[in-house]
Amino acid sequence: MLVWLAEYLTQYISAFNVFSYLTFRAILGVLTSLLLSLYFGPKLIAALQRMQIGQVVRNDGPESHFSKKGTPTMGGLLILSSVVVSTLLWANLSNKYIWVVLFVLVSFGAIGFVDDYRKVIRKDPRGLIARWKYFWQSVFAILTAFFLYATAERPAETALLIPFVKDVMPQLGLLFIALSYFVIVGTSNAVNLTDGLDGLAIVPTIMVAAAFAIIAYASGNVNFANYLNIPFLPYSGELVVFCAALIGAGLGFLWFNTYPALVFMGDVGSLALGAVLGVIAILVRQEIVLFIMGGIFVMETLSVILQVGSYKLRKQRIFRMAPIHHHYELKGWPEPRVIVRFWILSIIFVLVGLATLKLR
Repeated sequence: MLVWLAEYLTQYISAFNVFSYLTFRAILGVLTSLLLSLYFGPKLIAALQRMQIGQVVRNDGPESHFSKKGTPTMGGLLILSSVVVSTLLWANLSNKYIWVVLFVLVSFGAIGFVDDYRKVIRKDPRGLIARWKYFWQSVFAILTAFFLYATAERPAETALLIPFVKDVMPQLGLLFIALSYFVIVGTSNAVNLTDGLDGLAIVPTIMVAAAFAIIAYASGNVNFANYLNIPFLPYSGELVVFCAALIGAGLGFLWFNTYPALVFMGDVGSLALGAVLGVIAILVRQEIVLFIMGGIFVMETLSVILQVGSYKLRKQRIFRMAPIHHHYELKGWPEPRVIVRFWILSIIFVLVGLATLKLR
């Protein structure tokens, strides 16, 4: 929004030309969303406490979590609102990718909001019934995938980029829609499963968003794209501003979510953040790299799948509790130790994912 104003003012004052630089607007995006989160965080927490919107704790969960009961949840509203405002201020709104990521963020946030609302306001432990949750996730994911397929302007926008392999980019055709659907919905639910400890989900989200900011910048620059042998995607550069806003909002939320948490993000945050990471991966054609960089999310999801499958087939559990972060808690690891060690693993996964850009 302010980009257009700056473009107009540049003809009168040349100093406003600085707003044309992507890196400058990305810095402003980080700072804006961070300051918004820090300023409105205490106000949101106080409002949630007044409305008695508190966390519901599983009776079969670790005993250390019982003290978390009643902690304000739905803090994801703080992240989403900060990202949206910052993006609208500093991104070029004529870029279609910006509207795609905003649509995914808000639509999946709405699904999570309904789920949280039913749990904490209506006191329905089931929240939004699973089949309806997946139905609406599927609707929004398919709409997004179809739009991207229908508006693709270059063959690279619907091709599959395979890490470690040079000059091999098979065209997906209609399979692009199917792949995009699974990436968006799968990542959304994976982040949701990871959001079980204070700060556990938001830090890997910040790290992956930072990595995608680097990839988006490289993909949107013809020289860097050619050097790294990745597809040149003109629209992707503007995603740097969105990723920066996401990083700032995530850091601001972490200020209140770090152990012991003053607020939880709830499904309104986790479903939206996971989905938007998925769609960013699709836009920069790095779905497989997302699988690597989001290794923590993959671990959490696989632990649940293996646990459920093992119990149904063998009537035996593999882990003491799933997702896997609860397994380590029940083994006696203090919550901060689990969190920090998972953060360290996340850093390693992200670095390995970034390394694939050059190892081709």
